[in-house]
Amino acid sequence: MKVLIVGSGKTLYFLSRNFSARGYQVVIINRNPEECIQLSRQLTATVVCGDGSDADILKDAGAMGADAVLAITPNDQDNLVICQLASRKFSVPRTMALANDPDNAEVFEKLGVSGFSTTHIVGSLIEQRASLEQITNLLPVGEGRVNVTEIVLTEDSPVVGKLLKDIDLPENALVAVVIRDKKPIIPRGATVMLAGDRVVLITLPENHGPVLKAFTGERL
Repeated sequence: MKVLIVGSGKTLYFLSRNFSARGYQVVIINRNPEECIQLSRQLTATVVCGDGSDADILKDAGAMGADAVLAITPNDQDNLVICQLASRKFSVPRTMALANDPDNAEVFEKLGVSGFSTTHIVGSLIEQRASLEQITNLLPVGEGRVNVTEIVLTEDSPVVGKLLKDIDLPENALVAVVIRDKKPIIPRGATVMLAGDRVVLITLPENHGPVLKAFTGERL
């Protein structure tokens, strides 16, 4: 898989290192010559020095054969243009643009570009952790349309001692995995929920609160 990343700074470095470690072919576009030299020394990625919002630079970086383009510059307008060029001119099947201003994430979506906001993601994590200690992880996926949440069941949980089939879950909610004694279990209807279980839930934003309430008894 070939991933083209346009941006700078530590976020760019760690993303590139992560993708490279997974065996992806990584190409970086960065407009700072000194940073380009440093990145080329630190990473196995190909580094192209230039403006990623320039179609010629994208072409030189191999956008035509890229599987994904990720634009994470500090300028939202540049990120939008980069993804639009990658999608429309070079037929890149997957593009994502960082919205430094969280209000722009929705604008990007309306313009046909998948946008994400670290502010929204971090805010959601903080909100959930602050409101309920049992929640140990929350990951929005699918541009925020699906939540993957991990909950630790306590003795006070209303579902402890119940069969999974007897738990009244809202529509479009799923208990994906139960981790018990460090061993993952794919639950069935006859699986009994126990205190100490780590339960991975898949929900939609509109039913996320009711599902958490069903498992914790807390009103969110």
